[in-house]
Amino acid sequence: MRVPPNKNIPKTCSRSLSPSQLPMKTRAAAANRNARRRGGPGNSPSRASDRAESLKPRTGRRTRPIAAPKAASPGSQLQLPQRPIGAPPSSSSLDQFKILSREFFQIDALDLAPRLLGKFLRRDDVVLQITEVEAYRPNDSACHGRFGITARTAPVFGPGGHAYVYRCYGLHTMLNVVADKEGVGAAVLIRSCAPVSGLETIQKRRSQETEKPVLLAGPGKVGQALGLSTDWSSHPLYTPGGLEILDGPKPENILIGPRVGIEYALPDDVNALWRFAIAGSAWVSSPRNTLRLPGL
Repeated sequence: MRVPPNKNIPKTCSRSLSPSQLPMKTRAAAANRNARRRGGPGNSPSRASDRAESLKPRTGRRTRPIAAPKAASPGSQLQLPQRPIGAPPSSSSLDQFKILSREFFQIDALDLAPRLLGKFLRRDDVVLQITEVEAYRPNDSACHGRFGITARTAPVFGPGGHAYVYRCYGLHTMLNVVADKEGVGAAVLIRSCAPVSGLETIQKRRSQETEKPVLLAGPGKVGQALGLSTDWSSHPLYTPGGLEILDGPKPENILIGPRVGIEYALPDDVNALWRFAIAGSAWVSSPRNTLRLPGL
């Protein structure tokens, strides 16, 4: 059935309406559009003012910090994150540091220990800076020399300047620097180091792809990073080739504290402040809260 047209509905599609015939809101919108075409302000901002408004900083809005650029992948050279004694030298500039003489080591272990801080251990392409040590003296109930001369401890009774390498719990290879004169039976344990060069070799030996202190903060980690075995015992550290100790910058400040893991020793030896570390260095083993500046 055909529906007759409603005479009350305006025929808007059949012809154009004049502006006066448009609804009020429609007339206002059309006027604004015409004003913008002519370059006038109209009732809304122009595109230029819109953009200027959008570039204004919005107060009260939380902004996300821009992430720092990702560091380049490490090569054989690593700069320490904390440098209390200055930045470590590159492998090419290590030539300015000479191998320490035999006489350097032939002093009391308690005197030698802090003097080893900042010095460099070098084996092939790996160079480490010594950051933490412990002294072990004659008549010390925590020293291996208390057992006398045995097949295992014989190197510690050798002349100062030789290596004493032993296995701890059959797992960890520990590097010690023999101190004092031959027959005394004293040494300095290398507890922690910082990498200077050969980072890739260190990471491979440690099976850890990290640049954090966990890589070398601990005596077993140092021995592993250098690729040592007990065959290195009695090796002279003052001769070129193999494993060497080079001179290095003196630390500005040194921390002291009791040694670690010697609960079996006599109370006086347990409490002796014979552990030394470079103040401000991140490359120091746990526990760190037992270390302090002398006199504090």
